[in-house]
Amino acid sequence: MKKKIAALLAGVLCLSALAACGSGNDAQTSGDTASDDKTITVGASPTPHAEILNAAKDVLAEQGWTLEVVEFTDYVQPNTALVDGDLDANYFQHIPYLNNFNKENGADLVSAIEMHYEPFGIYPGKTATLEELADGATVAVPNDGSNETRALLLLQDAGLIKLKDGIDPTSDATKLDIVENPKNLDIQEIAAEQLPRSLEDVDLAVINGNYALQADLNAKEDSLITENPDYAKVYVNVVACRSGDETSDKITALKEALQSDAVKQFIDETYKGAVVATF
Repeated sequence: MKKKIAALLAGVLCLSALAACGSGNDAQTSGDTASDDKTITVGASPTPHAEILNAAKDVLAEQGWTLEVVEFTDYVQPNTALVDGDLDANYFQHIPYLNNFNKENGADLVSAIEMHYEPFGIYPGKTATLEELADGATVAVPNDGSNETRALLLLQDAGLIKLKDGIDPTSDATKLDIVENPKNLDIQEIAAEQLPRSLEDVDLAVINGNYALQADLNAKEDSLITENPDYAKVYVNVVACRSGDETSDKITALKEALQSDAVKQFIDETYKGAVVATF
């Protein structure tokens, strides 16, 4: 009887050891898979950001990386998806917007790669020129903090309004900061992605560069006036990632590919001044 019990105990110990060995092998295999992850997932606005990313795919492939581009049509989801860990990075926003998002949401996203800026433009709607703009005309502007500031500064540069002192490209201004409005313009704050569609209903609209491009509008060719380049450069569009990932293998590879000569040539030839590379 004692011999049988000893044999059973030996068998149990052996099985336990095998299970432990198997568990250790599984963990090692899982760790190897994680370290061998060669896919970079980046969220982006369709135009121009996703297009620019797609232009970098071949460059990344030559280095053994696969780039997956996830397109978003608004300015909120790409950041929340990055915070939640669903993306490795995103590419759709400028630094003032990124800073504002972090402040409002308690997030810790950082700029990892500076890429380009897109000049804002004032586009004709029901009114064809600035000179024809009537008293009480309607002007649409984006309704998010940093982009509304940018739009209001452009309206000020066009001589249509005057903002209170101290408003600069890094401010969060609204139409309440207008101190002079000689034409009694009706400033309508609209979600940025809706601005191109608003043109048939308003006299003028100040439109973000990416949404203008999606509507086949080019700031250099179709707008009545574009913003001061010194202002525009403040709004350089960046690839953002979670804090601490800036020097990761994925972000390093992405930076080398996006700032390659091939991608710069693509930007210059494709957008003809509506998107200006900063590298």
